[in-house]
Formats: sequence, structure tokens, C-alpha cells
Amino acid sequence: MTISDGCYHKKRKDSSGLKLSQMLSQNQWEVVSTHIVPDELSLIQEKVLDLSQDAQIDLVVTTGGTGLAPRDVTPEAIRPLLEKEIVGLAELMRLRGLENTDFAALSRSLAGALNQTLILSLPGSPKGAAESLQAVLQILPHAVDILHGRSAHGTTDS
Repeated sequence: MTISDGCYHKKRKDSSGLKLSQMLSQNQWEVVSTHIVPDELSLIQEKVLDLSQDAQIDLVVTTGGTGLAPRDVTPEAIRPLLEKEIVGLAELMRLRGLENTDFAALSRSLAGALNQTLILSLPGSPKGAAESLQAVLQILPHAVDILHGRSAHGTTDS
């Protein structure tokens, strides 16, 4: 899900969303839908809630709105929806970004869980979004398994 006024109003191409979709597909994730929403807190929340209610969707990845600009409200929209914030994933994304640029310290990316859906909020730049996803890509299947009660410790049903 791309969060961008410019992309929503077709003033800018959605390069980040396209890049993330390609990366996920190349890593055996089935991309079932893509969306572009404006930088509006209520619209972001509505779409994230809608996607997290779909039992077929294990992962929601957003790009955009995690910076410091006045219209960047993605963390404020998503954080209150999370049942569990996964701080370590956000820290890992920033850590890997800092290996390439000090500007990664300005990212307000976050990660967490809502229902049995893992949610990642990544930067809006194609490079920052791709680097952030790459930083956590290998961990995501295990995180989803845990959210669904599939782990070495048994299921959550016992």
C-alpha cells in the first residue's frame, strides 16, 4: 500500500510500491492487491483495518508517510491499530539503512501485528523502501508463522 498524495493524485509514479511488489514476488510472497491512498490518517487506518481483516492476507507493507514532513502521518495512523508493536524489526530496518546513509535515522518506520497480519511501514523513497524490506525479508515468514501459532513451541490452540 503506497501512502502518497502525489501518487494518489497521479502527479507522481508509484515507484516504491512497484519495487516492493517485485521484491516480495521474487521471494515467494503472493501479492494479492496493491493500493494507493493519500496522506490522510483516517483513510490509511481504514485501508489497513480492511486488509488485516482478510484471512488470506498475512502481510501488509506500506510505503510512504514515515518521514518528518507535515503530511507524513503513517506512524500516527498505524501505531494505534497495532495489537503488538514489533520494535526490533523497525530497529533492524533503520540499522541496515544507516549502513548506507545517516538520513535513515530520520525514518519513523514501524512494524507490528494486527489480528494475524504482520504490518510493515517503510519509507517512501524506492531506495529506502527496498533497503528496509531487504533488511527484514528473511525474518518475515517466521514472524507470520508465530502470529498464526505455528512455532517450535506448538500452537496457540493448546
